[in-house]
Amino acid sequence: MEFDSIPQRHQDQLLARHLHAFLGEIDAPAMELLRQHLQWVEIAGGEVLMTQGEPGDSMYLSISGRLRAYVRDEDGTQRMVREMARGHSIGEMSLYTDEPRSATVVAIRDSVLVRLAKSEFRRLLASSAQVSIALTRQIIHRMQAPQQRSEMEPPVTIGLLPITAGVAPFAFAQSLAAQLARIGRVRVLDSAAIDELLDEPGAANLDDSSGETNRRIALLLDEIEAAHEFVLLVADDSPTPWTRRCSRQSDELLLLADASAEPMLHPIEEQCLMRRPARSEAAEILVLLHAADTRSPRGTRHWLARRLVADHIHIRPELERDMARLARIQSRTGVGLVLAGGGARGLAHLGIYRALQERGIEIDCVGGTSIGSVMAAYVATDQPLPEVMKNARHAFGNNPTGVFNWVPMLSLIKGRRLRKILDGAVHDLLGFDADVEDLWKSCYCIATNYSQAQEQQFRSGPLVKAMLASISIPGALPPVIHEGDLLCDGGTFNNFPVDVMRGMRGIGKVIGVDLNARKSRRIEHEDVPGSWAVLRDRLRPAAKRRYWLPSLAAYLMNVTILYSVSRQKQAKKLTDLYFNPPLQRVGMLAWKRFDAIVAQGHAHGVKVLDETPPEVIDVLVGKRAVRRVVGSQPVRSEIGNSGTAQTDSKAVRTEPVEVPGGDSTRASTSSA
Repeated sequence: MEFDSIPQRHQDQLLARHLHAFLGEIDAPAMELLRQHLQWVEIAGGEVLMTQGEPGDSMYLSISGRLRAYVRDEDGTQRMVREMARGHSIGEMSLYTDEPRSATVVAIRDSVLVRLAKSEFRRLLASSAQVSIALTRQIIHRMQAPQQRSEMEPPVTIGLLPITAGVAPFAFAQSLAAQLARIGRVRVLDSAAIDELLDEPGAANLDDSSGETNRRIALLLDEIEAAHEFVLLVADDSPTPWTRRCSRQSDELLLLADASAEPMLHPIEEQCLMRRPARSEAAEILVLLHAADTRSPRGTRHWLARRLVADHIHIRPELERDMARLARIQSRTGVGLVLAGGGARGLAHLGIYRALQERGIEIDCVGGTSIGSVMAAYVATDQPLPEVMKNARHAFGNNPTGVFNWVPMLSLIKGRRLRKILDGAVHDLLGFDADVEDLWKSCYCIATNYSQAQEQQFRSGPLVKAMLASISIPGALPPVIHEGDLLCDGGTFNNFPVDVMRGMRGIGKVIGVDLNARKSRRIEHEDVPGSWAVLRDRLRPAAKRRYWLPSLAAYLMNVTILYSVSRQKQAKKLTDLYFNPPLQRVGMLAWKRFDAIVAQGHAHGVKVLDETPPEVIDVLVGKRAVRRVVGSQPVRSEIGNSGTAQTDSKAVRTEPVEVPGGDSTRASTSSA
């Protein structure tokens, strides 16, 4: 596919902006000398820029468009590792080393880059010390900088494609733009706006044979994209030339569907999405639209079964908080909540969630392990907190693990009672047997696959089964059979799954609630006493006990998560806001202390939030948005109390922007 040339003046302006962002301030003669050694490269969507393993003979700087890097593992599996937007350098290490390319880079859509060959680089070093120092400094900075938590750059150009009737895509785009304006400059464009800007009625929907008009549209879109952080391209309601352009020109596609419609493939999907060049596919996100009074989504599996999408999200367009959630996810500033396992201590999660709600902190994605997966599901239902508390108290306040097996062949505790409790809790709260993908907010549950000796993630499938698998402590509760494998408690591998949240689409900030309350206690006696001695000792008052040994149940439950506990420090570093409620005196089976444990969690949550810097809370609640500024120098900012730095894109700087009263404010949003 041929790529339309962009006028030199516009290219030069973009190049100057990105070079200054990449290298910093160098004088005009040195910059001009550098530009003389650069070669323009135009690459169409689906074309390969470089291939893993081939000799590295040049570096590139992305001027416009979007590219994706793939790495082929030793077993031959190819996986996507990152996406690169405008202003990103690619392959710069090849200028200094003779190492082969470490990844294959493909253009997702039509892109423009500049190339600096190794031979030109060497001549440049010999003729300009200033450029040499600037380039070397940049390479050293890249090598020394901490690895970014997420390699998924926020999309700049987002296509909105209606795939059912009755979704009003333009009105939806305007509502989304109002929320995105908290973060950066936004422009909304449909075919009518293009016609008006070109002063040529019908221009947007001329076929590909009209070369001059296509060139003018390409230039117009590129200029608008260069001046905005977000461009929303609103497709027509049929597979017109403009709709096809939207599907080709976008970094990411939102497929807008009325959730009450039949989940059939739309002509836009069949004619515009399924016929794109290989490996040029922008990520497709299914956005299911619901009425404001919908209690819970249903039947999501039927929509997902008919289309391969990167993600899905449930939205009630009439609710501003739902549109704000979509905007945060699309801008990669979403807030994720991770809840650790810990038996009855996990009831503290409800108290901390209440403290977060009291501060106005919205959660966009939630995940957990063991009891944390159950509490995560409660959060993801997005039901009023009083209803959640009532449901949880009924389910877990009366010892759900109190029925023991007389013949413990697989577990000490029978599992039927817990299954019945979870079934009832889900049905009472949502009104039907929901799947994980039916929850309002993205959710995951972590289990352990005993058969394959690996971690298992549940992001879809029956919700009760996912929670049961995650909570089935080996030896204490019976395992769950799933697709021929035995599954048990996820705490064996990942009791505090912050790393999983860091890989979720759209998440920029992570709040973690860890329940590890283990403190090493020195055992003063040399040998373990006999069973009768331990029994007699436990009948004594606490002050007179001699043997401070764990109970059998506590011993079995804790030993299964020792590996996960060893990863606690690493997981903590990945959080922006960390909670670890003091629950040392709370047993893992202390279900009857429901209200007291919730209260302890709430008190701890309030304390941590009170001690958190106000500017961090402002970011989390949306009073202080993080605006992305095109073409500026990067800055590092520390967020939360974990002391972990996060580095932004080289071509994008983040700076706090006050949002008056927390209300949405529109900046440069337009339908034209």
